[in-house]
Amino acid sequence: MTEKRDIGLVGLAVMGENLALNIESRGFSMSVFNRTTSKVDDFMAGRAMGKNIVGCHSVEELVDSLAAPRKVMLMVKAGPAVDDFIDKLIPLLSPGDVIIDGGNTHFSNTERRTEYVESKGLLFIGTGVSGGEEGALKGPSIMPGGSEKAWPLVKPIFQAISAKVGPNADIPCCEWVGPRGAGHYVKMVHNGIEYGDMQLICEAYWMLKLALGLSNDELYEVFAEWNTGELDSYLIEITRDIFSVKDEQTGKYLVDLIMDTAGAKGTGKWMSQLALDLGVPSTLVTQAVYARSLSAMQQPRVRASKVLKGPMAKFRGDRRQFIEKIRQALYASKICSYAQGFVQLQAAAVEHDWPLDFANIPLLWRGGCIIRAVFLERIKEAFDKDPKLENLLLAPYFKRAVRKAQASWRSVVTTAVRLGIPVPAFAAALAYYDSYRSERLPANLLQAQRDYFGAHTYHRIDKPGEGPFHTDWLRLRKIPE
Repeated sequence: MTEKRDIGLVGLAVMGENLALNIESRGFSMSVFNRTTSKVDDFMAGRAMGKNIVGCHSVEELVDSLAAPRKVMLMVKAGPAVDDFIDKLIPLLSPGDVIIDGGNTHFSNTERRTEYVESKGLLFIGTGVSGGEEGALKGPSIMPGGSEKAWPLVKPIFQAISAKVGPNADIPCCEWVGPRGAGHYVKMVHNGIEYGDMQLICEAYWMLKLALGLSNDELYEVFAEWNTGELDSYLIEITRDIFSVKDEQTGKYLVDLIMDTAGAKGTGKWMSQLALDLGVPSTLVTQAVYARSLSAMQQPRVRASKVLKGPMAKFRGDRRQFIEKIRQALYASKICSYAQGFVQLQAAAVEHDWPLDFANIPLLWRGGCIIRAVFLERIKEAFDKDPKLENLLLAPYFKRAVRKAQASWRSVVTTAVRLGIPVPAFAAALAYYDSYRSERLPANLLQAQRDYFGAHTYHRIDKPGEGPFHTDWLRLRKIPE
């Protein structure tokens, strides 16, 4: 082979194939490899036929086909397979060559791999790629992190293949995120926010369906209207579309035939676990993860429904007005969800020494990814005005939006409780807002309890800067008569 290729890709599942076709369509030459080499042959004889793509039957052949500095992107299942391919590639590459992991990898593995690969004189990138199969083919959101010296080498390719936004559709949804595992961490938070968005939309749907009795045609109209305003987003758009689809076999609405058990791939759980490690209250994603867990208990729920009773009333009042209240509750809850996500990113940046640009991150999500929405421009504006903004709820736009929605938000949550309709994410968002705006919380009693049974000590509001203090509660307590 005389002509050297711009980039190599390992892993020809649908995401890998689509990404390879996307890269080639932007004018770059490709080499591809898959451990099951018959997939290489099938790809070359099918979707890649006639394109500037070369199929390789070994890692050695792939590496040899690439122009220096070589760039190899791994689109293989996260976990040991990534480490296996890194170890296969290292002896074949030269100093300054780049290994890229484009899978859904836990950020801690990217931290470890960056250090390992750099110790071998090579460069490493761990990048989040969001947008699913269609995004990979037509333009995903790309969130790269790792060895900063590698960024100029892959920037032309990554920004060319990413989604584009802006008045002229020329702003790429791809920019350098930060060192080591920063890219994969930002992708994880994206996915966690996605969990929260989807759960909030499902709760809005359930209120519209159960409390108001809306038909699928009516639900279509509601979500179509919502998609023209503040909630304009990919997830609201596809939700609208779902209510219009009928099963080809039965003629019934397909959404009503789908089992109410939700799957999950783990990134939402990662975000929740890491929030607990950092001590930040990412309650929306946690409730969304638990809601999926409860949905998976389908048979126990069916059995419980026959013996556990509660209210089954319908909403009595102005339907149009209550639909608007649900919209406002959804928007206010969404604001809280994103506020929590960025608080977690801020805490992670301090913990891991990542110089994250919080005004830039929303730009990465404006196109190509699942949570793309007009709303994200407001987040960028907030951090542009105040790069050290503690919480999105404190930004003027979001403060006004929540103030406007607050009465409706409370009405929806209390109505749901009264009617016995579960809205864990709506309620968690409201509880977060009320807790965050409270000058004092009942944790003074909690700390007294901890000191009583475990001598964990406490601080006093009347003696700032002093302490900690401990009290012999048993000695001072009032003895019951």
